[in-house]
Amino acid sequence: MSDLLADTNVALGVSGSIAAVKVVELAHELRRHGASVRAVMTDAATGIIHPWAVEFATEHDVVTEITGRVEHVELCGRDGWADVLLLAPATANTVGKVAAAVDDTPVTTCATTALGADVPVVCAPAMHEPMYDHPGVLDAIDRVESWGVEFVDPRIEEGKAKIATEDAIVTATARAGDRPLAGTRVVVTAGATSEAVDDVRVLTNRSSGRTGRAVARALAVRGADVTLLHDADAARGPGDAGDVPYADVVDVESAAEMTDAALAACADADALISAAAISDYTVDQHEGKIRSGEASLTLELSPTPKLLDAVREEYPDLTLVGFKAEPGGDDETLAARARETLDRVGLAFVVANDAAVMGAADTRALVVRRDGFDAYRGSKLGLGLRVADELATVVGER
Repeated sequence: MSDLLADTNVALGVSGSIAAVKVVELAHELRRHGASVRAVMTDAATGIIHPWAVEFATEHDVVTEITGRVEHVELCGRDGWADVLLLAPATANTVGKVAAAVDDTPVTTCATTALGADVPVVCAPAMHEPMYDHPGVLDAIDRVESWGVEFVDPRIEEGKAKIATEDAIVTATARAGDRPLAGTRVVVTAGATSEAVDDVRVLTNRSSGRTGRAVARALAVRGADVTLLHDADAARGPGDAGDVPYADVVDVESAAEMTDAALAACADADALISAAAISDYTVDQHEGKIRSGEASLTLELSPTPKLLDAVREEYPDLTLVGFKAEPGGDDETLAARARETLDRVGLAFVVANDAAVMGAADTRALVVRRDGFDAYRGSKLGLGLRVADELATVVGER
């Protein structure tokens, strides 16, 4: 899957929301991303999902009471097992007790211990919407947030504040770790752009945008504040469209819109990573719909301005990273072509890949610098982490 949570010990605190039924899959998802998971449950939670199911999902005994073994200290003390405490789901009752340091459940006792021991805490609330809107609950959330606890905002649907998606919770949990890009603002472009031929038809390409979104997610995990420029309606894949909790999203469609958005977003940014497959050509749009089947049609294509060139001209000192897709060729040839762009625009590094991987789940790419290149093969999220870590090195050197 990825190393998003590699070598991370997650203590998972489960309280008595109906969202506790999702804990088995959440535990599996945390483990798929590399985490080891041990669960702590309130008595109310055990009435919703049996501890045996959670034990099966985590492959560890589940804490359902605090005994003479002082499980809260073993898990969340200063020398405890956990690298992060994840409260998911967290009820209004649990959030209020954490804010008041009331320790009458195993989960709240672990939370008080973790906060006192400076163990990072992530909280994913789930409750009915009127409870979430209660002034006391909102005050409790504000207070706990002021202590450094990261909240994963719930999804407000059907009168309920439903627990956030697994992707959002996993991302927030990973973000609780090392943050070499903390305080850095990064703009990321992703996916294909579309050039309108008429009111119905467009010229576009095969890019799914998965790589760009993976880069944006990885940057957020490493602590950056991310702005993602992409066509949200065209995003493909489960959970992709409109579900980007790790970034501020600017919805764009054409190459011109992408370039204009990038120029605006980079005004207060520290870096731009251009992973989008931006159209090289545009066409004058016909009004209405061109009638089909009556005659042959010739379209006159005009080249679009290069986004990286436009941004470099506007922001001479901004750190820029480019992506280069080329058909076929060996690594040396691909790296040489990438360096042409690197030198022309003054890029920090270039990620180069064979165009054949466009739209695929996994990828193979080269991270090309002036002094050489490294090859990567694996998931696109793993590539995103590789790019984020390379950017952190560049930012650190500057």
